[in-house]
Amino acid sequence: MPAGDHEVVVVANRLPVDITVNPDGSLDWERSPGGLVSALAPIMQNDDGAWIGWSGKPDFAHEPFDAEGMRLWPVPLSEREVADYYEGFSNATLWPLYHDVIVPPTYHRAWWNTYVSVNRRFAAAAAEAVAPGGTVWVHDYQLQLVPAVLRLLRPDVRIGFFNHIPFPPVEIFAQLPWRRQVVDGLLGADLVGFQRPGDAANFLRAVRRLTDLQVRGPQVTMPGRWSRPDRTIRAQAFPISIDSAQFDALARTPAVLARAKEVRRELGSPDVLLLGVDRLDYTKGIRHRLKTFGELLEDGQLRVPEACMVQVASPSRERVEQYRQLREEVEVTVGRINGEFGTLGRAAVHYMHHSYPPEEMAALYRAADVMLVTSLRDGMNLVAKEYVAARSDLGGALVLSEFTGAADELGQALLINPHDIDGTKATIMRAIGMDARERRRRMRALRRRVLEHDVQRWADDFLGYLAMSVPTTVEA
Repeated sequence: MPAGDHEVVVVANRLPVDITVNPDGSLDWERSPGGLVSALAPIMQNDDGAWIGWSGKPDFAHEPFDAEGMRLWPVPLSEREVADYYEGFSNATLWPLYHDVIVPPTYHRAWWNTYVSVNRRFAAAAAEAVAPGGTVWVHDYQLQLVPAVLRLLRPDVRIGFFNHIPFPPVEIFAQLPWRRQVVDGLLGADLVGFQRPGDAANFLRAVRRLTDLQVRGPQVTMPGRWSRPDRTIRAQAFPISIDSAQFDALARTPAVLARAKEVRRELGSPDVLLLGVDRLDYTKGIRHRLKTFGELLEDGQLRVPEACMVQVASPSRERVEQYRQLREEVEVTVGRINGEFGTLGRAAVHYMHHSYPPEEMAALYRAADVMLVTSLRDGMNLVAKEYVAARSDLGGALVLSEFTGAADELGQALLINPHDIDGTKATIMRAIGMDARERRRRMRALRRRVLEHDVQRWADDFLGYLAMSVPTTVEA
């Protein structure tokens, strides 16, 4: 297949910009928020990089164009493909399966067939874009077949894959009817990255169980064929992070500090402000968190208006039935708690079902006494790291689920099992009553970790390991 001219190619489900099509057919775009874009943009700008992804708009087809100092390569998806590949197989099959089957996955062969065809389309775009001997970095569970397809099309390139969500134990993964095809797809990469060492170990166990390949430590050996030599695939943890220095600087600005004080005044200047920030997703443990807070009010350990909780739940996958049902359950629970424990003009739970800009989030983090991260399963959870990065005052306490990837790194947080309601209640009360000296000591250690291990270091570590791999060559 003819080679392209981009030394570094990123392949992700979405492009790094939000595109607007004007009436005359011209395009306007704005960079999407997120640490991944911030980390990779400088690398790609320096190496004449290309970013391959879906525009987010069904039936949008456009030639590659330049934006943000890189070449953006839209992959078109029809309305049906969005329903089957994205909403269906990616988010109603793989997402619940990879998150410990918190809700039952749905298996449809039509969804799988569309997933295969879309992955092939992404791989073909990458093969066309990457230069001879270049590097392709594929991201996340929507594109697990891309590495193997790309390996067939372009055996001369280095291929990395990073899974942003958990990889399940083989006993759960084995439920997937197409488990072997997914493993084979990932084994097309030279380096397969995960959030936690446990996720890498789960993948290696799946390789042992489902293939006859040799696995030694973190490496899998793929026997050579014809003129191609043996190939080694490495599976390893690379915990992702945020642009912590930038968020730290944002949280120190006079406008954010003033807004943080204003937030507390608007909430009635409570003695204790608890905060939850999540996508509205069943993996985040929002219902468990609300139940815990409701019981603390019922027990009399906390009282309104002296204590209140702010829950930000940004909209997520609202066309998927399980997410619509979750929203209804959360809003009913919030209404019940406020009805039972709120006072005139003072709600117990302030619930917002919309997104906020970074400045408002930084102000909320600075205003909150206790940050509640109660995920039932989470690849990483960057909200926990944002909270830490925002607290240059060394105030606040982080209550963190042990089922998040962040728990491996943030050992000075107060760790909880969110299924243990009594234990979570006790930990929240411990966080509220923690003396200032211990609070500062814990937050200082948390900040050291988050500021030193930022998203740029994550990208550099992954690409550094990938650069050490030797791409397969084909003899004439």
